Amino acid sequence: MNRHMPLFLRIFLGFWLVTIVVLGSAIFAGNYLDTLMPNVGSLTSDSRHPDRPAGPPRVFVRLLYELQNAPLEELPRIIRSSQNRHDVEVYLLDAAGDDLLQRTVPPAAARVAAQLDRDRRRVFQRRGAQQLLGHQLYRADSGPLQSVLILRAPRIPLVNLLGDNFWLRAALAALVSGLLCYAVSRLLTRRLGAVRGAARKLAAGDLQARIAVREAGGDETDDLARDFNHMARLLEERIGAQKQLLSDVSHELRSPLARLQVALGLAEQNPATATAQLPRIAREAQRLESLVAELLESQAERSDLEQHIDLVALLDELCADARFEVGDINRVKFHSAVEEALVVGNGTQLRKAFDNVLRNACSYSPAQTVIDVQLRETATRYEVVIADQGPGVPEEDLTRIFEPFYRVDTARARQTGGHGLGLSIARQALMMHGGTIDARNTSPGLAMRISLPAWPQDPA
Repeated sequence: MNRHMPLFLRIFLGFWLVTIVVLGSAIFAGNYLDTLMPNVGSLTSDSRHPDRPAGPPRVFVRLLYELQNAPLEELPRIIRSSQNRHDVEVYLLDAAGDDLLQRTVPPAAARVAAQLDRDRRRVFQRRGAQQLLGHQLYRADSGPLQSVLILRAPRIPLVNLLGDNFWLRAALAALVSGLLCYAVSRLLTRRLGAVRGAARKLAAGDLQARIAVREAGGDETDDLARDFNHMARLLEERIGAQKQLLSDVSHELRSPLARLQVALGLAEQNPATATAQLPRIAREAQRLESLVAELLESQAERSDLEQHIDLVALLDELCADARFEVGDINRVKFHSAVEEALVVGNGTQLRKAFDNVLRNACSYSPAQTVIDVQLRETATRYEVVIADQGPGVPEEDLTRIFEPFYRVDTARARQTGGHGLGLSIARQALMMHGGTIDARNTSPGLAMRISLPAWPQDPA
């Protein structure tokens, strides 16, 4: 189950959030600016009719509407709310100039109210840090009234500037959205930049270049980083294996070449005995040819696979050959749980693979012990187990014995004439057939388990 959020969804939600933040900021900023008294210019003139005073902001229109239509007992609450929310002092004066709520009227408010008449229904004045807005009202229970709103002018010049200039507000919104989008895009592409940097290091020869990433979870960029690290690790292992192979090949070639040089030197020193050195030269040349042939076979590419290879017949024949070579008909035993085991494969390669494993078991198993070969069938595969009763292999070497030229006991391997390529050739051939091979200690002895995909049988 995929537990992390897909990258495309993160991009969608990220930019959607940016849009919501920008729109929300514009709305809240507009509402906030509406709660503040604009400067003198915005109230004293109308852009279409400079000679007429402009109407008050929307918040004050609503306030004037409530003052005119709300029940008389609600007026104290409305006035207190305006004072608390908008820092606006509200006075309602009758024809005599007295406040409807019997409060002391400031002189500045009285002067503004005195300027209101039938021909002039709205007045705006600015006195120092105060702005005064007068407006004619009519209440059914009180008759004509003069409302005076006293506000403190905004002290922040930027607020006044934003309230008056639409394009400045738009520019500020664009700047904020740009910063947010940049942060989101940098967050989303940060991992790609790390991958690019690590790829350049890898291309420059730094095989240990890795990307810092969590072991599990995250989004697709984390998966990409983990895949890159896995690729770099495999590349480092492959190149290291090739270097080790080159070192091993040079080491294996050095011994027969040295013996050849000694034999040639002796022949040159004493031409009369040169004929006696020819068998040694021929033997060393044959060893070189055998080593090169095994090396090429271990590195062979995939070849065309034949069809219908019967493992029962193949293993029965190889076990008979092994019994003949060791000179003991009871030394190698073969047991099959099926009468026929068909696989798709190359007969030569499969024969070589099983023969190498079987010879390896015969070489390292003590005399008078039994090598047991068993064939059984699973759901979709065939398993072959070749078990000997030899000394086994150290646990830490159970996987390394399949590497080219690797030998647990070098001196013993040289006595048997092996180059350490038999199991490597077997694994390579089995991998070409979609098979696997592994080893485990059986105390005493070593058991090699080989698995190959079964040929699909047509239903009867």
